Amino acid sequence: MKGNVLSVERVVPASPQAIFALLSDASRHREIDGSGTLVGVEPGAPEHLSLGSTFGMSMKMGIGYSMVNSVVEFEQDRRIAWKATPAGALAGRLGGGRIWRYELEPTDGGTLVRESWDLSQDKQAVVLKRVMAGRTRTAMERTLERIEEITRGS
Repeated sequence: MKGNVLSVERVVPASPQAIFALLSDASRHREIDGSGTLVGVEPGAPEHLSLGSTFGMSMKMGIGYSMVNSVVEFEQDRRIAWKATPAGALAGRLGGGRIWRYELEPTDGGTLVRESWDLSQDKQAVVLKRVMAGRTRTAMERTLERIEEITRGS
């Protein structure tokens, strides 16, 4: 992990457009979740994410909880990132702020996909880096595998 950012990369044999379409559809995030913690999108999520979109996710890691995500970076077919904060006023003040980012670069054989877990704005960064970095790296690698399985040849 470099500073507060953990990144993994994979060349996926699909177009940036096909991969971005998958990433910008919150209703499909459960299909690509390599952590096994995402239960599903909350009602009211936009059909296609864009800069400023918000969407809720039901999660489960031992116990159920909800996260509210706000799209903070958006460049069509190149980059999308959302900041995740626990739902609820108290939980939101005490935790959250991590950014999940996907960057897509056309390359020979498809698209280089870089997923990053950015803790630079997270209120629990010190603890998360110690406790979750290894598990998160493994989950991110599985996420990129799933993205490839879904979009291969698109």
